[in-house]
Amino acid sequence: MSTDLEPKSSALRALKERGFIDVMTDAEAIDEAFAQGMVTFYVGYDPTASSLHAGSLTCIMVQRLLQRLGHKPIVLLGGGTAMVGDPTGRTESRKMLDAEALAANVAGIRRNFDGFLHFDSGQPNDAVMLDNSTWLCALGYLEFLRDIGSQFTVNRMIAAKTYRDRLDNEQPLSFLEFNYQLLQAYDFLYLRREHACTMQLGGSDQWGNMVAGTELIRRLDQAHADALTWPLLLTADGRKMGKTA
Repeated sequence: MSTDLEPKSSALRALKERGFIDVMTDAEAIDEAFAQGMVTFYVGYDPTASSLHAGSLTCIMVQRLLQRLGHKPIVLLGGGTAMVGDPTGRTESRKMLDAEALAANVAGIRRNFDGFLHFDSGQPNDAVMLDNSTWLCALGYLEFLRDIGSQFTVNRMIAAKTYRDRLDNEQPLSFLEFNYQLLQAYDFLYLRREHACTMQLGGSDQWGNMVAGTELIRRLDQAHADALTWPLLLTADGRKMGKTA
C-alpha cells in the first residue's frame, strides 16, 4: 500500500504528482498494469441526489486524466446499491428512495460527465456508463447469501471503521446497511467477469469496501484485482465534502 514507489508508468506518475493517491493495494502491480497497456477501471456513484457534488470533481478529474493517458473508465451508477444506502461516514441511515426518484437521479447524474469523458468516439478506451441495478436487482437472495455471503466473516466486517464507529457509539446499524459492503464487492466481481475491469478507484472512505471486492475476486476467481484511493475533499471543519455538506 506504500506510495513511496517511484512510478514507471505515466498514469501512476501523473496521479502521484497531482496528489491523487492515498493508499493502494499493490503499488508495484498497479504501476506495472498501467505501464503494460490499457487498464479498465471503475468508479461508482450512488444516485442519492439529482446531481454530483464538489467532492465528486476529484473522481471525475482522475477518470479524465487516466482516459487521456489511454485507460478505460467505467462509470458505475448505483441504481441498485442506492436502494440499500452506503453507511460509510454516516451516523444514521440514508433516506430510502423509491424507483422513480432513483431513475430521475440517475438521469441527472449522467449529465455531469458531459465534457469530461468521451463515451462514443470509437476509441478503444471510450468510457462506459453502467447501472448496477441491471445485475443486482436480478440476484436471487438465497443464491447471493450462499455464493457471496459465505465469503465474508462478520468478525472482519465489523472491524471496518464505518461499522465499528456506529457500534462503538451505540448508533443504529440496520441489517440492510450491513449488506452494502457485500453488494459493492459483488459489483467489482461482476465488472471483472463481464467487462475485464481489474481496478477500482475511489475516495479514501471507500477503502474497506474496495478491499472487500479485491478479496472476493481472489477467493472466487483466484484472480488479482487492485484498488486505489485518493484523499477526500474536506470542508473547512474537516468533514467530507459530500452531498449533505
